Amino acid sequence: MKKQVSNLDKLTLANDFLFKHVMLRKRICKHILEELLHTKIADITYLEAEQTLDVYPDSHGIRLDVRIADDTNTHYNLEMQVKNPVSSTGKFQLPKRTRYYQAMLDTDMLQKGQDYDELSPTYIIFFCLFDFFEDSQRIYTFKRRCMENMEIELADEAAIMFLNTLGTKGDVSPDIQSLFDYINNNTVTSNFTREVADTITEIKNDKKVRDSYMTYEMRIKDTLAEGEAKGRVEGKAEGIAEEKLATAKRLLRMGLSVQDVAKGTSLSVEQVEKIKAEQA
Repeated sequence: MKKQVSNLDKLTLANDFLFKHVMLRKRICKHILEELLHTKIADITYLEAEQTLDVYPDSHGIRLDVRIADDTNTHYNLEMQVKNPVSSTGKFQLPKRTRYYQAMLDTDMLQKGQDYDELSPTYIIFFCLFDFFEDSQRIYTFKRRCMENMEIELADEAAIMFLNTLGTKGDVSPDIQSLFDYINNNTVTSNFTREVADTITEIKNDKKVRDSYMTYEMRIKDTLAEGEAKGRVEGKAEGIAEEKLATAKRLLRMGLSVQDVAKGTSLSVEQVEKIKAEQA
């Protein structure tokens, strides 16, 4: 009997669902951070363990970005970006999204009773399959500096990194370049990407993941169908609009990206971003 091929089999590391599963393999994630930051990390811990480690779709609180702390209490937020999101006003949204993630990281720490001077160093890291800044850099790292004297840095210990998998300028380690190549074309060119590829095969063969991903897809379809049906029953513009908002909230809780939710509900990316911020 021929084995049925699910959509999970077609996923690559560029998919945020699969990306998160791979990043939850401590050895791989730690190595990527070490190679990016040119430092040795003794250990990493996944923050908000229940929500972060429960990547299976029967969790209502699913997150598809990865939040980590290392042994020095530096905090990291990692996310895959396949498309360059644009709002209904035509503005690119990634810069503002960095503010959203920074606020989440800082707020979580302060809610635990920390004073401002105890805030941990943070890195927000986007893996981008496009060159947002169009300067061909492999890595764009941002820290706050004085505009009147660029040698003066504001020591808030917050950094933002955009990784451009298509970049040709700037030095990266061989393993990071091979990772970029693997993300771009799914080609193994190093021992490290062989480990990543083998891990992906292992994940895809995990029955729990396969069953959960199938449930995940079904819930997405059911949620969209339910929203459309309720909108038709209401028969009014106001009712349809309200149901779109309700559907968007459910899809976000299921872990869909802002872009996919906007596409599925016909809401603007800007509207979905606002809903996501309100749910945070």
